[in-house]
Amino acid sequence: MTTMKQPKQSKHNTTTLRQLCDLIPKTLVNQLAQKHGVDKKVRTFCEWSHVVSLLFAQMTHSIGLNDVCDALRHHASKLKAIKNAVFPNRNTLSHANKERNSDMMEELFWSTLKHLQTLHAGFGLAGRYNGLPRRFKRTIHAIDSSTIELVANCMDWAKHRRRKAAAKLHMRLDMSSFLPAFAIIEEGKHHDNTRMAVLIAGLKAGEIAVFDKAYIVYKRLFEMTGRGVFWVSRAKENMSYKCCKKRIKKRQGNILRDEEIILLKDGARADYPERMRLVEAEVEIDGKLKRMIFLTNNFEWAASSVCELYRSRWGIEVFFKQIKQTLKVCDFLGHSKHAIRWQMWSALLLYVLLRFLAWRHKWSHSFMRLLTILRGVIWDRFWLKEILEFYGTACGSFRMCGHPEQAYFPGFQPELCGTA
Repeated sequence: MTTMKQPKQSKHNTTTLRQLCDLIPKTLVNQLAQKHGVDKKVRTFCEWSHVVSLLFAQMTHSIGLNDVCDALRHHASKLKAIKNAVFPNRNTLSHANKERNSDMMEELFWSTLKHLQTLHAGFGLAGRYNGLPRRFKRTIHAIDSSTIELVANCMDWAKHRRRKAAAKLHMRLDMSSFLPAFAIIEEGKHHDNTRMAVLIAGLKAGEIAVFDKAYIVYKRLFEMTGRGVFWVSRAKENMSYKCCKKRIKKRQGNILRDEEIILLKDGARADYPERMRLVEAEVEIDGKLKRMIFLTNNFEWAASSVCELYRSRWGIEVFFKQIKQTLKVCDFLGHSKHAIRWQMWSALLLYVLLRFLAWRHKWSHSFMRLLTILRGVIWDRFWLKEILEFYGTACGSFRMCGHPEQAYFPGFQPELCGTA
């Protein structure tokens, strides 16, 4: 077996962390600091240094404030080269996370995402989720939420039960680019359906929204139908309806029913007075067939397409799993609401920056592998392009060539005949 020889890395005049931070316009950070009043609470630890510190904490999975501050202090000269960023003291970073308006970080995330997509039109187009049905050319959005458990005895603002506290991330994910299209980070006590109105506000006619039954609000569904937005969801167990038309007379494969229905309860019928489509099918889950009932406002798709569209909703679960396992969104550097939001939005910002690097340098491996490679050389002066192409064992795949004669001791190999 032959192994690939790693080429020697060429030095760069800036560190890996600086090359990552250079993707964010510093003038944008200053403008947002003035807009949200963050600059008024700044002395020596400026808003740019705050953003760099949080990105560093995300990259290195820092276990606490001391970990962040000590590491940045140790590399103060290299940190200074990142557009004059400075290291914070422990109390300074804690106070900044607690008192500064976290809306600045939220807007910085959306502005940076828009900035990268404007400068590089191809960014995101290659990020299509593999589980999407190939025949759909429309933009498909998956809507869901993820709950992040917090410590109840020190986070009163996030309590939603007697002994539990949590934050919740509501997300509308563009499945064609696998990038967030809209997000809300708030306390976990709010039910999913209370945020449905803002999550669907940006959808355009012809686009498709896929969501779980927790987001079903008939008034919002009818609003999407009126705007020309298609939607697919699961039916609630207590839904009362009447069949108006059977689209199939008997079972067809895994499709058990395909009907046009109308709601019966007065309140529900007032919110959604028109017909909707119900598809009941047998879906394989963990190797077992399970009956599931889907709802949609589209009467032209095949029944199997409705099932496949709902199955593609799993992509947003993959997204949540990816950021929870890779980024620092479960252990926090502060207890206040602003501290939690600063850290959550910095995690999403780092996700976008790394996704952009993966697209620019044609990275073909996993997102986790990308983060671990850059984390190991965060203070080194290497070209990012060369790191992503040659560093470690992440370089291109190669075949192991097996030779049958190696399975025998010398002198005991069987004789080969003909062209064998």
